[in-house]
Amino acid sequence: MSAIPSWLRSPRALLVVLLVVMLSTVVFAASTSTAAFGAYNAAWDGSSQLQEQAAAVDTQSQIALNTSVYETTTPDGTVAVILTPDRAYTPQEVARVRAFVNDGGTLVVAEDFGQYSNPLLDALGVNTSVDGRLLRDERYYYQSPNITVATDVEQSQLTTGVDQLTLNHGTALVANTSEESETEILVNSSSFAYFDENRNAAFDENETIGPRPVATAEPVGAGRVIVIADPSMMINAMLERPGNQQFVRNVFADHDRVVLDYSHNEALPPLSQAIILIRDSGPLQAILGLVGVAAVAVASRQRGLVRAVRGTSGQEDADADPAEIEDLVAYLRHEHPEWDEDRLERVARSRRQNGRSEE
Repeated sequence: MSAIPSWLRSPRALLVVLLVVMLSTVVFAASTSTAAFGAYNAAWDGSSQLQEQAAAVDTQSQIALNTSVYETTTPDGTVAVILTPDRAYTPQEVARVRAFVNDGGTLVVAEDFGQYSNPLLDALGVNTSVDGRLLRDERYYYQSPNITVATDVEQSQLTTGVDQLTLNHGTALVANTSEESETEILVNSSSFAYFDENRNAAFDENETIGPRPVATAEPVGAGRVIVIADPSMMINAMLERPGNQQFVRNVFADHDRVVLDYSHNEALPPLSQAIILIRDSGPLQAILGLVGVAAVAVASRQRGLVRAVRGTSGQEDADADPAEIEDLVAYLRHEHPEWDEDRLERVARSRRQNGRSEE
């Protein structure tokens, strides 16, 4: 006899199982992402673990889809993170970010080859920019000279417990370190690093080796801006490299809140967008609440109508002798072992009500 329960062999049960599988697949697809640096991308190139890093240091985190978040959050005690934006910030958006930093917020901008971070940094009055050329190091690297290990770490609160940072096809920063500038270099590459000008994966005569800054911090207004020469340093796979995770946690630990600004990155999954929009919109929450109440009321009314229509048959079922039904079910089970339990009970009740020996 089959090990599959009889109830599961019925067409109705199979339909339910199929619907559950299909619904689970749709929900999973609508709530995950494959976008590089994506907040809901749990693969190696996603940044889904950033919220976990915030939680590890008891810091609240949220994902933002619009720069209006800079106007609604308290700058003091908040750090916002921007990973290689894929489009320019408008003047209005720049004004929001600038006001956030000037009023005491901390901003982290991580960039390598994108074209939109430098204009934002310049508009904020930051003395650091992103070079944009590929940095290689044939002495200190992980797996490949393109995965550079920056070994020159300056002592500061942000680098406590950090001996190195690992960049994955990153670049370096152009930092103003003049006496008038308050820019602080947090981490430099090793003295063997160089820019691969023509990207031929080799050190050429016209290229020079030497330490280059890969992470800086400087005060801007009442706040601070931290610039990192590689957004990949914060992806899931690279957080496992020595120093990277600790550096991120140090940045988050000084704050009460972390805002992950994805307003200028590839769109989030539909379900995740919907959840964030509902969370951030009081009126939308109220509307959905009213819709839910209305749906419950309609469902209750429909159940009442069904009970009214089925009143007679329902009374017949109630008046049925359970022992008599069980005897009929047992008899039919012996006569028709191939029938499932639903069919056995349905036929038994039919015979009891109609008083005849046919289905």
